[in-house]
Amino acid sequence: MMKGNCLNGDLYFHEFNEEIKEILLPTHFTFPFCYEPHELAKQACASVQEYILTQTEWVHNFGLNEKMDGQAIGKMFGVLIVQDQDGHIGFLAGFSGKLAGKNDHRYFVPPVFDMLTENSFFLLEEEHLNNLNKQITALEQSETGTQLKEKLDDTKVRLDQQLANFKENLKIQKKERKQLRDKSKLTLSAASYQLLEEDLIKQSLRDKFELSVFQKQYHHDISIAEKPLNDHLNIIADLKEERKKRSAQLQNQLFAQYNFKNAKGETKNVIDIFNAYNLQPPAGSGECAAPKLLQYAYLNNYKPIALAEFWWGQSPSAEVRRHQSYYPACRNKCEPILGFMLEGLQVDKNPMLESPDESIELPIIYEDETLVIIDKPEEFLSVPGIHVKDSVYTRMLKKYPDAGPLIVHRLDMSTSGILVIAKTKEAHKFIQSQFINHTIVKQYIALLDGIIDADSGIISLPLRVDLDDRPRQLVCYEHGKKAVTKWEKIEIINGKTKVRYFPLTGRTHQLRLHSAHPKGMNCPIVGDDLYGQKSDRLHLHAAYIEFNHPTTKDRIHFASEPNF
Repeated sequence: MMKGNCLNGDLYFHEFNEEIKEILLPTHFTFPFCYEPHELAKQACASVQEYILTQTEWVHNFGLNEKMDGQAIGKMFGVLIVQDQDGHIGFLAGFSGKLAGKNDHRYFVPPVFDMLTENSFFLLEEEHLNNLNKQITALEQSETGTQLKEKLDDTKVRLDQQLANFKENLKIQKKERKQLRDKSKLTLSAASYQLLEEDLIKQSLRDKFELSVFQKQYHHDISIAEKPLNDHLNIIADLKEERKKRSAQLQNQLFAQYNFKNAKGETKNVIDIFNAYNLQPPAGSGECAAPKLLQYAYLNNYKPIALAEFWWGQSPSAEVRRHQSYYPACRNKCEPILGFMLEGLQVDKNPMLESPDESIELPIIYEDETLVIIDKPEEFLSVPGIHVKDSVYTRMLKKYPDAGPLIVHRLDMSTSGILVIAKTKEAHKFIQSQFINHTIVKQYIALLDGIIDADSGIISLPLRVDLDDRPRQLVCYEHGKKAVTKWEKIEIINGKTKVRYFPLTGRTHQLRLHSAHPKGMNCPIVGDDLYGQKSDRLHLHAAYIEFNHPTTKDRIHFASEPNF
């Protein structure tokens, strides 16, 4: 698919082997965060994939060959369709991060800044940081720390026992004084009892003073006992603080080297780009495929035409990345950088900012004085977004201006199906409590992009937001929230599986991620542009709901069939 020579002499500029004259070029550049790959981009990706399979210049364990040694690491690759100054159409190829332990490879565009150059400030400082890590690890795992901790614990046990014994002795003396008072009241004269009482008060005050002195000595002895361990821990803390400061300085020094151009010929480094958004650049900013590709194009006077990125290899354990599937650019690292780099280019509109067609109707399945059941269309918001305001909420508020809180629950914008609307505050509270107490029964129907052999199952994978790529979710056993989905197969249709979901929890993107994740069903929902492949729509539909009516308290249910 790829020719060995390039018309313009640039080894990074790859020609198309197949005839492309009949393929129309796009009028606008790809919006990198939500796109359908252009046909030329698909051909370029196929060429890159062929190269990966046939090249012999480097070895990287993508996790596709069980016989390979080392840790399996999948990789994001990208292609940029470009036009040179003579009008030739070709493509550039790149990858995110490092490949086979290197930044620079013959076939792929070079990094914006190669931190791995011999004797670079990065490698020198990295060596220093590695030495700090070794010192910290050695101190944390040393027997000295363990011995000091054990010695302190023994000292605390001994001193605590001494303090407890002292207090117990004072308690006995106090009890004896009380007994003496009670007995003396019956045998002594008033004058003699008064003298005794004054002496007993003096004894009580003496005991309190001695307890105060003992406690002061106790805390002093504890402090002395803690000092050796604290000194040991402070050394570790100081090393960690030095590591933190040096890491931050190194990161900023690195970011200052990443100078990006845009289509207007302007240049900014990573720090200035993120400062414009009042953000701190995350580690690895500038190392993704898309910025590398655009930077090389601008530096070499190529006109960017279209962009596409695909995953090659085994999926990470937490995220969903499917081999050979296309993916949008990540938002946390790339959105500010690409926002700057695309200035001056005509770029496709962000579909997330486009208001839906005003002619779209919201079919009403049921309505009474307290609630409305809507059959929400796909690609329509449940509540207003930051930019797009048209939503079920705004439509219902316009229709029922005096209604209560209205929205009881939500569906993802891309999900179609049954949505419950409350007309009164009382109805809202009553129905919402059923969601909170999990007494509402919900069912979804989805079409999966592949064949599922099993007939049913239960998926339990805890989920949390991907902080580096919102709104994507990922599996996290440490910080994720419990997410459980029961499912059953309905039928196989043209190589795809229709299933019914019974979600036992209601986490964001739960059904989408449980479908696509390798530890779930390992089969994304058709049209899922976050965890699978973009299509005409997300084939996920809220098909059934059952709950108690807010007024009659009768059990009611509603059903809706998907249009896929």
